[in-house]
Amino acid sequence: MLIHKITPILRVTSVPKSFAWFESLGWKRGFSWNDGGMIPDGADRNAVGEAGFGSVCSGVVEIFLCHGGQGSLGTIRPKFPGDDATDGVWMSWWLGSPAEVDALHALAVSKSIDVSMPPRTEPWGVREFHLRHPDGHTFRVSAHAGGRA
Repeated sequence: MLIHKITPILRVTSVPKSFAWFESLGWKRGFSWNDGGMIPDGADRNAVGEAGFGSVCSGVVEIFLCHGGQGSLGTIRPKFPGDDATDGVWMSWWLGSPAEVDALHALAVSKSIDVSMPPRTEPWGVREFHLRHPDGHTFRVSAHAGGRA
């Protein structure tokens, strides 16, 4: 058996607020859903209410967002940059070059997004920084120091 795709699911406190957070970093809204079914154009809500499930996309990469279920929220704040003793979901976003890592870091800072570790080049040849989603999930934004993705 060959796995063709993995789609992580993040537990969030608000799908629309998570849409806005990801969109501020250049992601696109995929779909949205509530008890009434699919919401046209991935809107935040319809007559039935706010979206309770949805997705965000960056190229072919997709993350599902689930209000109140399918995992845990991150509640433990990092004590220092690179602190691994936090909870919530951790995942890596791979960019094409160290310059792209630095550019996304600058964008995040300009939008007052929580950066829990500033950019640095690690001994294993990766340039990365850490972003913290408002619901406590940590994203390692990385690129190989040699520029390969």
